[in-house]
Amino acid sequence: MLLRRKQESAGDSVYNKSNFFPDYVALCNMNEEEDIPESSRIITSDDVFDYMLNIRNLNEGIDWKREKLFDEYLDAKYSNFQMKSMEDYEQLKKVNNARRKTQSRFVRGELIDNVREYSNGESAFFYFTEKIGENGLYLLDEPENSLSPKLQIELMGFLEDSARFFGCQFIISTHSPFLLSMKGARIYNLDENPVTIKRWTELENVRTYYEFFKTHGKEFL
Repeated sequence: MLLRRKQESAGDSVYNKSNFFPDYVALCNMNEEEDIPESSRIITSDDVFDYMLNIRNLNEGIDWKREKLFDEYLDAKYSNFQMKSMEDYEQLKKVNNARRKTQSRFVRGELIDNVREYSNGESAFFYFTEKIGENGLYLLDEPENSLSPKLQIELMGFLEDSARFFGCQFIISTHSPFLLSMKGARIYNLDENPVTIKRWTELENVRTYYEFFKTHGKEFL
């Protein structure tokens, strides 16, 4: 819950909860042997999706402003404007600016560039690399969402390096066989009651992949 409050104060997505969630939390206890590092955070699928939507919305706003500037340029360049008082000074500057420049130079001078948009998977991967710093505790909720198998493997390598070289600790909820195969990971199988510790190759989800590719093995030869 401390991590969740950190996340909300940082402006990330608000988590989903039922009406019974506060009652559930009230029944929980937590003892901290050490303070949770300031860089710690929860990263959910909603955070990643909101990040991608924010970039898209920002670019849509820039596109709208660009169209408006095109119209302003044409109005200023071909107007018969005459300055009548000091109140017209700003418009005079705009008219002179438009007459000295091409349309593209006029717009570029008034507008920031669009933020480069990547594929959903690439954007999601960049979000993780941007938000995960040194010496933090990170709770990741199904980080494989939106990631291709290749990017899941890249994320696995990034998380391994972050734990090994930069003092990070991760608690991950995942079904990804790539993330489950991380070196040194302790895997708790929450599908069993009581919860058990398993090797990643023993998990039913991973075995399903294995059996599928084993059945189609000849097609790869």
